[in-house]
Amino acid sequence: MLPTHDRYDYHAWPHRAAYAWPGGARLAVYLGVNLEHFAFGEGLGAELAPGGPQPDVLNFAWRDYGNRVGAWRLIELLEETGFPATVLLNSAMYAYAPALVAAHRARGDEIAGHGRTNSERQSVMAECEEHALIADCTAVMAANEGAAPRGWLSPWIAESRVTPDLLAEAGYRYSLNWCADDAPVWKRTRAGRLLAIPYPQEVNDIPSIVARKDAAAQFADMIVDDFEERLHQTRDGLPQVMGIALHPYLVGQPHRLRQLRRALSHLSSRRDVVWITTAGGILDHVLSLPAGTVPGS
Repeated sequence: MLPTHDRYDYHAWPHRAAYAWPGGARLAVYLGVNLEHFAFGEGLGAELAPGGPQPDVLNFAWRDYGNRVGAWRLIELLEETGFPATVLLNSAMYAYAPALVAAHRARGDEIAGHGRTNSERQSVMAECEEHALIADCTAVMAANEGAAPRGWLSPWIAESRVTPDLLAEAGYRYSLNWCADDAPVWKRTRAGRLLAIPYPQEVNDIPSIVARKDAAAQFADMIVDDFEERLHQTRDGLPQVMGIALHPYLVGQPHRLRQLRRALSHLSSRRDVVWITTAGGILDHVLSLPAGTVPGS
């Protein structure tokens, strides 16, 4: 027998229960906007060009453009196209760019946990250290938002073997770490169930633009093609979730923002057949469904 995570069972796609999102839609779409802060001169971080010796000013400044400029341009685009957002927030952003977090709060966007900084990853931490990290991030966010976040995306999608357990024990209701499905699935933890909401590793600007070096138009086309194919697939009656992962230091660059505007405008024009929502909205709807509807329930 191969080692297993034992978090969920295999559920064949054609054998799933059919259900609808609000308004009878079969496709739910949400944007995951990553607001991230990085240590200067040390730690992890995406690279525009191969980094040299630290301090790596080129790549640090390129990422910081997202918080200083790109994220504000992205908010303008969200307003223009009428999209809500799930903000995946490093808790260090409260000290570094509080006005940016406040702008998303003023829009009514969902604020979800995304660790302390993307200069580190949870998967290399001892359980006590990871427990302390989650507790600290949660407390900081609760103090600033008036309520603890319900969702979590680990920096670098990095989990230890006990991350789902620690998240459930800390009161989280959903995780975006597992990209194993097109619809929500309940995962088992030692503290009860935790909803796995699909988060994209394909329609995600980091793998697309940083790893594969896709052009701005290619990434926009990917969004549109993914959307249209999912609409075609949902004719089988089974609901799907389409997430779009965005990082302001990438899509906030003017030439990419123009192409993203084209893609989001296309999606917005189809509101009559899709549900544009947040990850938290998906959680709320799943919680309203009869037991046994969603795998693992």
